[in-house]
Amino acid sequence: MLREDVDVLGPQALDYPVPRTDPLLPPPVYAELRGHPPVRVRMPNGRPAWLLTRYEDVRAALADPRMSSDFLQPNFPSLNPVPPSPGAFSFVRMDAPDHGRLRKMVTSDFAMRRMRELRPEIEQMADDLLARMFESGKPADLVESFALPLPSMAIARILGVPAQRSAVFQQCSRTIARADSTAEQASAALAQLAALLDELATAKQSEPGDDLISRLVHQFEARGELTRFELLAMGSLLLFAGHETSANQISISVIHLLQNPDQLAEIRREPRLLRTALEELLRFASLKQHDLIRVTAEDMEFAGVHMAKGDGVITSQPSANHDPSVFPDPDRLDIHREFNRHLAFGHGPHACPGASLARVEVEVALERILHRLPDLALAVDLDQIPFRHDMLIYGVHALPVTW
Repeated sequence: MLREDVDVLGPQALDYPVPRTDPLLPPPVYAELRGHPPVRVRMPNGRPAWLLTRYEDVRAALADPRMSSDFLQPNFPSLNPVPPSPGAFSFVRMDAPDHGRLRKMVTSDFAMRRMRELRPEIEQMADDLLARMFESGKPADLVESFALPLPSMAIARILGVPAQRSAVFQQCSRTIARADSTAEQASAALAQLAALLDELATAKQSEPGDDLISRLVHQFEARGELTRFELLAMGSLLLFAGHETSANQISISVIHLLQNPDQLAEIRREPRLLRTALEELLRFASLKQHDLIRVTAEDMEFAGVHMAKGDGVITSQPSANHDPSVFPDPDRLDIHREFNRHLAFGHGPHACPGASLARVEVEVALERILHRLPDLALAVDLDQIPFRHDMLIYGVHALPVTW
């Protein structure tokens, strides 16, 4: 049932999502909204939600235990087409204690130490993909040839998914991530992912490997600490999240660097700058445009407004990461920016567990591209690039390049 205050939003209420006017920057209305307390917006289904745009408010909300991640709540402001069902998105859409119980099972697999061990394999994957792209000739679609398969191969390696099955989960992930997918399409894609993982988990009961699914099967499921459903949901989440964001971060980072040739030239001259540039590219792109969402678990005062129990809350990562009170001149890419406390991987107990993997993947990708393609250029004008306005995770559908 809708709360009574839906009606008071009125015809002039801000509709969410807010469209971009510049594909490389957040919607300009966020700059105005950051001067005010949280505002009420109207979701596509007509329900109201609170929109948080200031860095301080977004960071506080993501760490506030009164803000629930449970998407089974009736007013949860999700744009995801997958109908809410218990455990469907594993720990990412759970609160304590189940969130911590499940997340803890995979933390070690994504620790920085483990990522350093995996880095040589990722570097080899990147070299192989670029070699194939060279063989195919120019122009090439950097998304299809490189940015998408690299993180897909890496997360498949971690989970123990055979490389030949990666095309299946890539297609399923695209369907789940499309804001315009129907509930039936998204549910079918999620079921297909689960079936793939169920087949693998069963095989690994008798033939375990050096991979995450094998460890979950033998260390947790066999002891009764993890159900098969929980294992499949967790695996689906990691397959989806483990490549979707990194693939788009690689592509859009290339665009931002090409649009800033002076800074790109600096990185080429001094490769050590890439590590700082990476953090700035993560801040600047802020790809999770509709993903950091919550619902209030109780009546509460927050950021100067009263929020009632069950109110939907949207924390805008793109707006927070472009807040001038924290990032001077925020709409300018600055590869020398220091103390870059961006929220690209969220914050609080639900901060992205795969942040270390994503950093390694994007850094390796950019390092290899800059080294192997010193004269890389867009093969089309910027306005011809198909940006992902229709997706929960921002980026580009394709990126035609030449060299």
